[in-house]
Amino acid sequence: MGKTSPRLKARLRRKRRVRAKIAGTANKPRMSVFRSSKHIYAQVIDDVKGHTLVAASDLSPQLRDEVKGLKKAEKARAVGKLVASRCKELGIENVVFDRNGFIFHGRIKEVAEGAREGGLKL
Repeated sequence: MGKTSPRLKARLRRKRRVRAKIAGTANKPRMSVFRSSKHIYAQVIDDVKGHTLVAASDLSPQLRDEVKGLKKAEKARAVGKLVASRCKELGIENVVFDRNGFIFHGRIKEVAEGAREGGLKL
């Protein structure tokens, strides 16, 4: 993997710590969020089977045009709402939130808020 920045190492350490405590099941899957410098991604995962049930990002065809020109935090909230609507279609109402080692504020928090607005229980 080459050189890894101290910030990435710290995030991966936090990620391992969080993942040791939470796991998604078929009844209550895990909602994992990843944040890059430009984009935000979220997926709902059944860890027992190892399957991704639902995925969305600000690059999703449904959202791409809708979020153009919005701030990154507003895009993140829209991604949360999209994940929630896709979960509703599958009958998923409860999820475990996995912040993936990121601090729970800013865009990560906005995804959670958007999912709650969409009707998911975190």
